[in-house]
Amino acid sequence: MVGGDYVPRELKCLADDGRLVFIAFLRGPKTELDINELMRRRLTVTGSTLRPRPVESRATSRAGCARRSGRSSRQGKSARHLQDLPLDQAPRRTA
Repeated sequence: MVGGDYVPRELKCLADDGRLVFIAFLRGPKTELDINELMRRRLTVTGSTLRPRPVESRATSRAGCARRSGRSSRQGKSARHLQDLPLDQAPRRTA
């Protein structure tokens, strides 16, 4: 969602075969991009805006995102995927 000059940092956060999906651009719609990195790491960059789409289409997209993220729209909560760690353990646990 950041876009602009932040895109290279967003790409570095992706795993190989990762996807970067834009639904907004808070730092602008233009960026400089290393196409070699996209190809070498098999990255996918895509984007969409929901506003001009019909309500039914937006609902389908929302349901798909909820299903893939483990979120239940009935519960209104996201599944917890992160673990709290004491700061001194972080380097060992994330290596």
